[in-house]
Amino acid sequence: MIDKNHPSLSVGAQCRLLSIARSSFYYELMGETAMNLDLMVVIDKQFLETPFYGVQQMTWHLRNEGYVVNYKRIRRLMRLMRLMPIYQKPDTSRPAKGHIR
Repeated sequence: MIDKNHPSLSVGAQCRLLSIARSSFYYELMGETAMNLDLMVVIDKQFLETPFYGVQQMTWHLRNEGYVVNYKRIRRLMRLMRLMPIYQKPDTSRPAKGHIR
């Protein structure tokens, strides 16, 4: 969309025409670190074995395996991997026996 070598329009002018910030054009994503990628592999393997592990249990498991992690990193990685634990949810929409409306 934006041509750095345009003969008559500078990068700033092209960004203004497209209504984007010039800093957004130059920004490059950093990506995940090697440690986070290794953690994601371990989380994925463990999640296949125990799909009921949530963030707290996965953190506990990884700490027992020798990884130095906190729950915030595990929550972010599990969210990035779109892993949701399987657990019984409350059944609140069903009326109780004997309830008269």
